[in-house]
Amino acid sequence: MSEVTNRGIAEADVNGDGVIDIDDKRLPLVARIYGALVLLNGIMTAPAIVLSSAHATREVIAGRMNVDFMDLTFMLTAADTVLLVVNATCLVVFGALLLRNKRKHAARWAYTLIPLTIAEAMFSLALQGIGGNLIMPAIQLVILVTISIVADPALHEERRLHRTLRRMDERDNYWDAVRKGMLGRDQTGKGYISLDFFNVFWLFLIGCVFGLVVETIYHYILFGEYEDRAGLLWGPFSPIYGFGAVILTACLNRLWRANPVAIFLASAVIGGAFEWFVSWFMEVAFGITAWDYTGQWLSIGGRTSGKYMLFWGVLGLLWIKLILPWLLWLINKIPWKVRYSLTTVCFALMVVDCVMTLMALDCWFTRVSGELPDSPITQFFADNFGNDFMADRFQTMSIDPTKSGRA
Repeated sequence: MSEVTNRGIAEADVNGDGVIDIDDKRLPLVARIYGALVLLNGIMTAPAIVLSSAHATREVIAGRMNVDFMDLTFMLTAADTVLLVVNATCLVVFGALLLRNKRKHAARWAYTLIPLTIAEAMFSLALQGIGGNLIMPAIQLVILVTISIVADPALHEERRLHRTLRRMDERDNYWDAVRKGMLGRDQTGKGYISLDFFNVFWLFLIGCVFGLVVETIYHYILFGEYEDRAGLLWGPFSPIYGFGAVILTACLNRLWRANPVAIFLASAVIGGAFEWFVSWFMEVAFGITAWDYTGQWLSIGGRTSGKYMLFWGVLGLLWIKLILPWLLWLINKIPWKVRYSLTTVCFALMVVDCVMTLMALDCWFTRVSGELPDSPITQFFADNFGNDFMADRFQTMSIDPTKSGRA
């Protein structure tokens, strides 16, 4: 009997590692083919990029090539080159794991490659805009997500069980919080609000509308005229304020009991840094200038200033001490039966609005650059979201292609 048992174990232990687990089940042929392709791609790409970079460096040192190291396009290209080498190296490891049928490790490496692929797509967007350059990162992202699920079904089942248990716990916690009057609050007591997807999404959505209203009223009081300050193609939304609301909430959540001066100073620094980054990215990716504070007190490259950092400080203080509690009460008025379905639908609509806005801005950029529509997609945006429409919709924005970082 012992001999039969040992023989059965030996037969089940396909890879001969002495352990019977998911790695003894062969990956689908298409996954192994993909593993071979990414392995070859990584082996050829990483050395090619390194050699090309080394050659360019020698040319610069020898004086045969002039490079402006402070040029935006050069800095983005250099950062993108480093990212490509890292990504290619990771693909070599990932491909080898797929070929060796190391399903658990392959699934975990897929999680590592997903953010790298997203970062690569963002650099590609900044350097080349929206076009065929984003197709391969998008395809790779879909494949990586699929492999992360297929490679180790145990991980997928574990996540499914965790989601089911979490949903049951959420339901119990929901009614428990209702009874305690703590609905939406951080039950640990370390912060004020529970930073779950439901709360964060609705804070983002309300922040988009609230910020737009405040900015519109401020502009009207200051200049006596109405100006459309929207940041998306459709709806009364300004995503800058939505993201700002989420960032302030996440960063200041544990400071809600802190001294108001500390909250004010933290808000001023966080808001100023965020405003500077948004201005920089819009200029790098699309050549867009939406505001310019040059000449103002403590202006930092015209992207933020002392005046608006003070505004961010006051806004952050009011947000944490006054606005957030009221918003939390309002958000949690959404009944349990519809809160997840309603959030999912609104989230999907917001994603569509954001993606269409990015594509419309990219097509606007190419038209201002003097390029004619050369595909059905660019023609669609030219017909439906032409220069006049974009200028009227985004009244605070101006495009100067020479300011972008595109190659």
